[in-house]
Amino acid sequence: MKSLFYTFLSSVLVLVSAVVLISSIIYLAPVDPARLTFGQRTDSAALERKQAELFLDKPLHIQMLYYLNDISPVGYGDGARYDTKGVSYFKPFGGRESKSILFKVPYFRESFQSGRSVSALLVDAIPKTMILAITAMMIAIFFGIILGIIAALVKDTWLDQFIISVSVLGISVPSYVSAIILALVFGFLLRDYTGLNLQGSIFDINDIGDEVIVWKNLILPAIALGVRPLAIITQLMRSSLLDILTQDYMRTAKAKGLEFKKVVVNHAVKNSLNPVFTAITGWFASLLAGAFFVENVFNFKGVGGLTVNALINYDIPVLLGCVIFVCVVFIAINILVDYGYRIFDPKVRG
Repeated sequence: MKSLFYTFLSSVLVLVSAVVLISSIIYLAPVDPARLTFGQRTDSAALERKQAELFLDKPLHIQMLYYLNDISPVGYGDGARYDTKGVSYFKPFGGRESKSILFKVPYFRESFQSGRSVSALLVDAIPKTMILAITAMMIAIFFGIILGIIAALVKDTWLDQFIISVSVLGISVPSYVSAIILALVFGFLLRDYTGLNLQGSIFDINDIGDEVIVWKNLILPAIALGVRPLAIITQLMRSSLLDILTQDYMRTAKAKGLEFKKVVVNHAVKNSLNPVFTAITGWFASLLAGAFFVENVFNFKGVGGLTVNALINYDIPVLLGCVIFVCVVFIAINILVDYGYRIFDPKVRG
C-alpha cells in the first residue's frame, strides 16, 4: 500500500511537471491566444474581456495555477466558472457565492478555433487513435513473434540474415517515412489493385451524410505504425529464443527424447516471451506518440491529427488536452507494467 501511494504521488508530480513545462513554453510564444478566438478584426474592449476570461492578463505562474485548478478533479473557487460550463461540482463549505473546495470533473476549457469543449474533441478522437494503436500492436506482436521464432530456428541461414536485415531496416525508418511510402505505393500507385485510399479515417461520412466505419482505411496506418515495434519484437524474440535453446534444461529435454517441436513450443517459446512483454508494453505507449505523424499523413483524424492541427493553429487548450492525454497514458502503462512484474515475477516482488 505504501509503495502504491508513492507511485501515485510520483505519477501526479510527473504529470503536473509536464503540464507546467509544456504550457509555459506555449504561453511564452509571441502569439496572442485571445486574438485567435476572434480573428484579426476585433475591438480592444472585446479583446481585453477575452484576455481576462482566459487569465492572459495575469503573470505566467498565475495562469499555470488557474489551469491546474481547472484540470484537477479537486479545485478551489466559487464554482460558478464550472457550473456555467456544464461541469458538475460540490461545495462542502459556505454558500454559492463563497469560495471553497470543489469536487468536479476536470475542465479542459474550449477550443480557440471551433469553440467546442476540448473534452468533447478528445472523446471523438481518442477511440480512433486507440483502435489504430491496438491494431498496429497486434500486427507487430503476431508477425514479430513468428518471424523471431523462424529466424532463431534457422540461425545463420540466408533466411535468418534476410529477417535480420529487414528488421534493422524497420527499426531505422521513422514511422512517418513508412507512412508516406505505403500511402504513395498502395494508396496511390497501386490503388486500382489494392482498393485502399490514400487518406481517410476509420469513421467517415458517406454520400448521404451518415457516419460509417471504413475498415480499409485502418490497414495502411496500422502497418506503418506497427513496422518499428514489429522489427523490435522480431529481434528480441530471436535473441531470447536462441539464449533459451542453449540452457541446460533444454538440452535435458531433448536428451530425454522429447520431440523438438514440443520442446520449442511448450518450453522455449513460452520462456522467451519475458523481454517481448517488456517491449510490447513500452511500445504501446510510444505508438501514441508515433501516431501523431502517421495520422497526419493519412488524415486519420485521431489524437495525432488533432494535436498537429492544434499546434499549427496555436489552439492552446486543445494542444494541452492532447499532451495531458498522452502523459496519462504513459504513466498508466508504466504503473501497470511495474505492478505486472510484481505479480508475475517473484524475484521483483521480493
